[in-house]
Amino acid sequence: MNILLSSGLIFSFIAIAVILFKWWNVKCVGVTPVSTLTFIAILFTSGLDVGLIMFPLTEFSGYANLVENPEYSFANPLAIEFGYWAFLIWGFYFLTCFYFCIIEPRVKFFEIPLVKLINNIVIIGTCAFTACLLLINLPWYLPQMGDGESMMPAFYLIVFASIGLAVYSSSSMKLLRLLSLGSSILFIALIGIMWFRAYMTDNGNPADFVNNAGLIGEYFTNLHHFMLPLNDYHAFYLFWWFSWSIMIGQFTARFVSGIRTWQLLLAMVVFPSIAIGVWFTILYHYHVEGLQIAGFINALMIIVGILMVVNSLDSLIRLYTDNLNLTVQRFGLVPYLAGNLVVMCGLTLLFQLDFLKIEWVGALVIGLYFSCCGYILLKKRAEVASITGPCEETNYEFKQVDVTG
Repeated sequence: MNILLSSGLIFSFIAIAVILFKWWNVKCVGVTPVSTLTFIAILFTSGLDVGLIMFPLTEFSGYANLVENPEYSFANPLAIEFGYWAFLIWGFYFLTCFYFCIIEPRVKFFEIPLVKLINNIVIIGTCAFTACLLLINLPWYLPQMGDGESMMPAFYLIVFASIGLAVYSSSSMKLLRLLSLGSSILFIALIGIMWFRAYMTDNGNPADFVNNAGLIGEYFTNLHHFMLPLNDYHAFYLFWWFSWSIMIGQFTARFVSGIRTWQLLLAMVVFPSIAIGVWFTILYHYHVEGLQIAGFINALMIIVGILMVVNSLDSLIRLYTDNLNLTVQRFGLVPYLAGNLVVMCGLTLLFQLDFLKIEWVGALVIGLYFSCCGYILLKKRAEVASITGPCEETNYEFKQVDVTG
């Protein structure tokens, strides 16, 4: 599996380089363009899930344990965590967003019935895995509701309620957009509150934040280490990111508002990485200083984490229901809600019971990458080589519009 993963990584980096070399200044526009700020909010909340909130505090100590994990000796734990979540891997989203915005309208590879089926299996499976992650991590963040390890009925209720809210949100693009903006604002508020507690009280000072943030520099000086799997856990992360990549690119491509390719790269790689870097720096200070996360802050972290799950799920549910024509307009609201709720809850339990693995989903996505490239080389080389701008099918008007249902 790691050979396939490494091949997929190398292919992706080469494809990104080709796009930047050939179409650096091409104007990109989606079918329902929104403001760049809204686009970034949709990207950030759709492209991340509860792991961003819940994983780092459980992982820093593992990255620091060089006796059991000597492969991490080249950088500090904060740089390692940043490398698992930010910058380079967001290039996958840039690659797929550009593809669906500029190339796919000419190629139509994802309209091939078999490819369409596989793509939607990937989307549905990754939706369920996202909900499963929330279920698995709730005992750690809500130990007061159990023993910190066992699954309590309340945890299942929280996850199923989150799935239900996501399904309902997916039925309206306007609601989906509002949730994306709202959760972004809440995340910024969470960062502000935790920053203040960490650096403006007896727990530290602003200079500590600057010093900790500087540790992330070891990621950039060791970027080559992250280009291939470091170990099986890193491979898990990379398969996870691959499983997200096509569907996030497919979803976000519709909202691009006429920005240039290089601007799209900045929006999809740099801006999210800045937010992630700030957040991880704060969490690392809490880890190093042994600061407790409880009460209001713990509740806010859980709320933001759940909203991120909802944002991720509603985007993907909207995508696969549109792709398969399983829409509210076709079946009505109640059948739409009931059908998606049953499917998502059932698959979430299968992941939780280890009947499904995210590595399998990521491997399917890598297979789609290679298949798409082969299809272009064999049948659509001339169409792709002649690209100088947006396809006429999506080049309606370069204006910002509100996303309404």
